[in-house]
Amino acid sequence: MGLGILEDKHMQHVPGTATLDDVDQLSYAPHSGHLKHAKDGTILVPQPSASPSDPLNWPLPRRDAITAILCLLSVLASTLSPLLAANTLTLTLYFERPFTDIALLTGWHLLGVGVAGYFFVASARVYGKRHLYLLGTVIIIISSAWGGASGHSYKSLVAARVFQGVGLAPFEALVNASVGDLYFVHERGKRMALSNLSLFGGAFFTPVIVGKMTSTLGWQWTFYFIAIFAAAMLPLVIFYVPETAFVRDSHLNTDITNANATTTERPKADTELHAPNTSNTHHPPPGSAPPILSRANLRIFNGRFADENFLQLLARPFPLFFHPGILWSCLIQATMIGWTVLIGIVLAAIMLGPPLFFNEVQTGYMYTGAFVGALIGFAIAGLLADPSARWTTKRNHGVYEPEFRLLLVIPQLILGCGGLFGFGITAANTTRYGWFWPDFFFGMEVAGMVLGAVASALYIVDAHRDLSVEAFTCALVFKNVFSFGLTWSGFGWLNRGGIKVVFMAVGGVQVGVCCLTILMYVYGKRNRSFFARHDILRILRLR
Repeated sequence: MGLGILEDKHMQHVPGTATLDDVDQLSYAPHSGHLKHAKDGTILVPQPSASPSDPLNWPLPRRDAITAILCLLSVLASTLSPLLAANTLTLTLYFERPFTDIALLTGWHLLGVGVAGYFFVASARVYGKRHLYLLGTVIIIISSAWGGASGHSYKSLVAARVFQGVGLAPFEALVNASVGDLYFVHERGKRMALSNLSLFGGAFFTPVIVGKMTSTLGWQWTFYFIAIFAAAMLPLVIFYVPETAFVRDSHLNTDITNANATTTERPKADTELHAPNTSNTHHPPPGSAPPILSRANLRIFNGRFADENFLQLLARPFPLFFHPGILWSCLIQATMIGWTVLIGIVLAAIMLGPPLFFNEVQTGYMYTGAFVGALIGFAIAGLLADPSARWTTKRNHGVYEPEFRLLLVIPQLILGCGGLFGFGITAANTTRYGWFWPDFFFGMEVAGMVLGAVASALYIVDAHRDLSVEAFTCALVFKNVFSFGLTWSGFGWLNRGGIKVVFMAVGGVQVGVCCLTILMYVYGKRNRSFFARHDILRILRLR
């Protein structure tokens, strides 16, 4: 029982278990004799191929540049969801619509993200991710210009918001998977935290700017500026973001290889894995990575990356909701994101009315706490994600288990749940607590949300990388449909139950969700083994 994780009794190598360094020369890979190492001795997981087209062979600065462009696009795309958060009163008066109708401008947008992402992920599995990043950027440009030009037509603005969701979907669904394509396990932690910060940090800073922009230029310009910036980013996507998907021989995927052994013994130390030598140290193949402006990099499509039928791929995510690891991942991030949407509804309701009587600009500034919380969550995740995995791996005799990533849920529990309870208490009595404490606890909740998103994304990529695309689809659909439901009924729920009562219940639910992580940690390895031996997708003939 390694650090509280129950050992499996059926497989010699459980997919996801790997060796990150040579502390005691253990490797669970069946071909462990000639593994490649980084310069510091870390065993590379997965193992790179000999192909220059393998992203793992590209120079690290180039991989980081691709990630940086995708993160910048994610920041821009993520501004779409909260674009109207500070404009509730303005739009209510402008369109002469009930408050719930204005909240649903965000709800329909989120539903567009979920539905489009479901189809886009299947397309990414077959044709790669590049074409979807290009398509998403173009749709953001067109739909944002459309939204600004909607005039007094509420229905036209609703349609524009849905298509903005379609444009956002590739970035929300696929950027984390691209990080998994581009980096070895020991390199992913900080990059995964950065990609999640880009999706969440930009979203929470948006209302701070939009409130002031609306009062100065009008709400239409919030849409026009998105279109302008997205158009400026389009050339970067065209010329500098190549296809990151790559079909690697199965024996190189040492983190997901299924040895199908039935022994209960731990593998013996391999004498060939003593201190790494130069012959085993990874050097990218000569001339690795096609030139940036090569024909291969500029193609929109680069062939097929899967032989499955497209309709078959569309059906694949649904049975995975019965996979405990993937269901846990959906719950741990989707619920916190949903509660964040609910807090946005509360802010719009309580800050604009008595006793504070905030205007749009002041309400927008309330998201400063959320933005700072996102930065804190990113900092904690960046500081803990890789070092904690390396520390626990060393204590586990050099054997890395993906369940070590779940330790990030501990600060999520403290910050996220504490933020929910604190917000409910202080937002229910702004006469006593003013604006600062609700904003402070909002920041705590967002920090917890970022930590949960990073923990779940890292766990899925490390434990179930062969299912990561479908797993992110499940999370995408789950969290956006859940958030849509909250925009549909959240305001009435708060009116009937009261802010404090509702958030006490919400905080209790989130504590229960976080506590599920204990079961996932203890039984996670056995769960990985069970589904490796009983592949739910193969049983249903979906692959």
